[in-house]
Amino acid sequence: MSRTLLTAIANQRARIGIIGLGYVGLPLARAFAEAGFRVWGFDKDADKIAQLAKGEAYLKHLGEDSVRRLLAKGFTPSAKYDALAEMDAILICVPTPLGKKQTPDLRAVLETGDVIAKHLRKGQLVVLESSTYPGTTSEELAPRLAQSGLRPNRDFYLAYAPEREDPGNKRFAMRDIPKIVGADVPAARAAAKALYGKVVRKVIAVADTRTAEAAKLTENIFRAVNIAMVNELKMVFDKMGLDIWEVIAAARSKPFGYMPFYPGPGLGGHCIPIDPFYLSYKAQQYGVESRFIALAGEINTAQPAYVCARLAAALRARKVKMKGARVLVVGLAYKPDIDDIRESPALALLALLRAKGAQAQYHDPYVRVIPKTRAWGALHGLRSMPLSAERVRRYDALIICTAHTKLDYDLFAHMRALLWTPAMRWRGGA
Repeated sequence: MSRTLLTAIANQRARIGIIGLGYVGLPLARAFAEAGFRVWGFDKDADKIAQLAKGEAYLKHLGEDSVRRLLAKGFTPSAKYDALAEMDAILICVPTPLGKKQTPDLRAVLETGDVIAKHLRKGQLVVLESSTYPGTTSEELAPRLAQSGLRPNRDFYLAYAPEREDPGNKRFAMRDIPKIVGADVPAARAAAKALYGKVVRKVIAVADTRTAEAAKLTENIFRAVNIAMVNELKMVFDKMGLDIWEVIAAARSKPFGYMPFYPGPGLGGHCIPIDPFYLSYKAQQYGVESRFIALAGEINTAQPAYVCARLAAALRARKVKMKGARVLVVGLAYKPDIDDIRESPALALLALLRAKGAQAQYHDPYVRVIPKTRAWGALHGLRSMPLSAERVRRYDALIICTAHTKLDYDLFAHMRALLWTPAMRWRGGA
């Protein structure tokens, strides 16, 4: 069985099915298509599939003609899953959000497992890429797939290979980022390593799926904790009258033992604000309290309120009340130069400003209108305000949350009152 699959992978004849065509799945489909594989993309969102079929790119950072090029390479998008039985490898790239009580929501993964089970056949490789806690692949997904009557790692192979996609990163493309793969038997591990070796320069195989799952969480918890630390230092140094940016610049001159992190209005994106709580949840089942993770979550979640308080104080110094103040939040995406607003702290800040009576609006060249979101439904439909020197002069305050490179920063020199930039140190900022 493994020889047949490995031969198909080696000869680029393996048929690749990717479930979930978002920020992870669609770039992955492009990578395999460019490597010469036939790729099918599956998503339950019929509108998304319709856009793909017409060659329309809904992930702008991939490029306007990215989908047309993908279709030209034989990519087949579908909202129906019947073709899963024809695939040699099935890659799962569905969301793993948090529930209302900050607990893991694995419904998308488990429902996908149920769908695959209806079409699963012997000899296939199934890989989970979604971020999750240790044990998900072997303890949660495997039983769902076993409903097919086939035995995991005997009749079909099962592996975990965490996504490391960084939307908008021009320095590290997918091919340049080492890929971790973990499987619970050597044959499954070899198949997963061979497959990803076709689209990345380096594949790192670890002992089992739980190790790979833990590695992914470790990466993002490391970032969450260090960002929380520097956000807390920002508050402390503000009280001391110290410039946090100059402090960090001095500290980073040390060539060893220090890695710079920078303060901001909070955390955004699908991984870093969420993944730490996945480990906290699992740790509780072992009777372990993850205090660092909990504290980091508290600090980072509180940053929009801190930014709001700082803004209120700055406005009072200029004899302007928060209620009725004209405030422009610049940058709604969670990071520069993309249109992704998942878990963006700018949304929380915008909602908080409006709740306090400010006439808060936003500008983002990548986010023309705020879509309906589960957490910030009240902001649905707000549109990005155009920028001009005349418009900028009308605002009492401007907060740069996301420092997009295509922003015209010279316009901000026309502000008549206040410029405050928690997301970056702008040379003209307060």
